[in-house]
Amino acid sequence: MPREALAITADIKSVNLALPDVTLRMDMDGVIREVSLANSVSTETVEGWVGRPWVETVSDVDDAGGDKILQMVAEARANGVSDFRQVMQVFPSGLSLPMEYNTVRLGGNAGLIAIGKNLQAVTDVQSRLLESQHAREQDSWKLRTVETRHRLLFESSDDPILLLRTDNFHVVDANPAAVRAGALDSGRDFPAAVAPADRPAFQAMMERVSRQGRAPGQLLHLGTSATRWLVRASLATSEPEAVYLLQLAPIAAIQAIRRETASLVDLIDRLPDSFVLVDAEGIVRRANRAFLDLVQCGAPAAAIGQPLTRWLGQPGADGMVLIDRVMRHRMVRNFTTTIQGDLGTEVRVEISAAGDAEQAPQTIGLLLRDVSRRLANEPTHRPTQDDALRDALAEITAQIGRTPLLELVRDSSGLIERHCIEGALERVHGNRTAAAEILGMSRQSLYAKLSRYGIGGNGEERPLVS
Repeated sequence: MPREALAITADIKSVNLALPDVTLRMDMDGVIREVSLANSVSTETVEGWVGRPWVETVSDVDDAGGDKILQMVAEARANGVSDFRQVMQVFPSGLSLPMEYNTVRLGGNAGLIAIGKNLQAVTDVQSRLLESQHAREQDSWKLRTVETRHRLLFESSDDPILLLRTDNFHVVDANPAAVRAGALDSGRDFPAAVAPADRPAFQAMMERVSRQGRAPGQLLHLGTSATRWLVRASLATSEPEAVYLLQLAPIAAIQAIRRETASLVDLIDRLPDSFVLVDAEGIVRRANRAFLDLVQCGAPAAAIGQPLTRWLGQPGADGMVLIDRVMRHRMVRNFTTTIQGDLGTEVRVEISAAGDAEQAPQTIGLLLRDVSRRLANEPTHRPTQDDALRDALAEITAQIGRTPLLELVRDSSGLIERHCIEGALERVHGNRTAAAEILGMSRQSLYAKLSRYGIGGNGEERPLVS
């Protein structure tokens, strides 16, 4: 194609791009006589507009579009040209677009012409801008909330906390605990408060924090009195720049806590009753000497890491019930079971237990008391379930010769089955889930048999009493 033709084609394209989206030719009363479309709305069919007043083709909802059309027509007739106004143009297909119109009076009584530009792209940009501003406001509100929470924690902490500048380690802020502890007695220049012999260690710690974000605690002597502090440092983001966060703990207080802890551990180890700590899964984490003697383990390493159910009562059942009751009721009193020692001894014990939290405890402490001597002194002639079963079977045996064998076997099986279910429920203190597990049946099967034999009323779980 010749160069001149290419230039003409480019000019035509630029003219088409510059054309208005909607051009309306109208009479002096604003009735549409001719419509021209271009660009984004060129596919719309608008023959139905011809012969209709312009005011009837715009939306009059919320934006008073009809009034604006009447104003533009009146201004064009009176002044020859109207101001630019935005209206919502409604096309016959149902499409609604924001349009900006300017109306001009043609020469003489030739009528009016309205030139409209599609503002959809501008509206979309404005909507995105508003959404972006709203999102920024939300982020700013969240940031202020976080900063307020951090400030409250900073002010209410019992540990002395300092915020240092990252360039010269000067103190930016200090919480009340730090002020009370005398951390600012030497002024805001924190490196000057560090004893000269400890400054290389402090500098190395801060260099590690700048690279890794945190560093292990460092023992430093601070202030004119050279008080020993355990200092932990980390990098914290803050406005307008990052700061170093220093947590200080006096060595004297740490040593006192360690002495108290050691004293408490020694006291527990010397208790005459067995004491053991287990986690939420029932795994032994700590045990005193009396517990090791009770389960016949020679050293703590033989018990720590083992499940408590290894020694507790019916394999798995009593331990599961005990942990479940602590989880649900926070504590248990006088839980009776037996301990099976590693060397074969069996001891009757009562257990009191409590968790370390009101909800979902992670550590449970158990105190076990040997009650075998007390039970040995109790009366032995107490009716038991075994006596009732023996008497019932004796009655069935007396029916031999008068009742068919199959009927006798069926009655005997029912008595034994009921006896086993009642014994399992007694062993697990009424917990039907645990009873079904040790009987080797599903909960649904157990509930059906409870209903058949009339055990436990309506078959609901019996409340566990701690």
